[in-house]
Amino acid sequence: MELIFYTEKETSLIEQYQLSKEQLNFTGAPQNSIKLAEQDDQRRCILLMDEGKLVSYFVLHEKDGAAPYSDNPQAILMRTFSTDVRYLGKGYGKAAIKLLPDFVREHYPHINEIVLAVNMNNLLAQSLYEKNGYIDYGRRKMGRKGEMKILSLMLGQKAGVR
Repeated sequence: MELIFYTEKETSLIEQYQLSKEQLNFTGAPQNSIKLAEQDDQRRCILLMDEGKLVSYFVLHEKDGAAPYSDNPQAILMRTFSTDVRYLGKGYGKAAIKLLPDFVREHYPHINEIVLAVNMNNLLAQSLYEKNGYIDYGRRKMGRKGEMKILSLMLGQKAGVR
């Protein structure tokens, strides 16, 4: 399993990506966020690939994207996170969350914090993030679909590296 940046080569995989109506209550479709990223160089679309299959998707949004969620100019926002409905419950979301810190360290060495906003009603996602080190400092924000909890993961150095 690996995280990769989206390129036009993966367009057919994006077209086949499936989200349930329930998932769409909490996240957006990849096609929409790809259009936004094409117009905003602060956004990059990220795919979790497993043996040629696109299983999870999200966007990393620097600067303007992170600003409403963190006062830290070295923060990056993870947004539009989802797992293809056909692969739910198989650990792919957890794998993406676990791979993300090293991916950010490698591709965004100037970033020291990952922030995200999760809908207060999305208890499953909140649990996933919190079990993987994201901390709730009590920040809240209203989103298009209700109140959101802002979670943060501070990036220290990679284990074993000084």
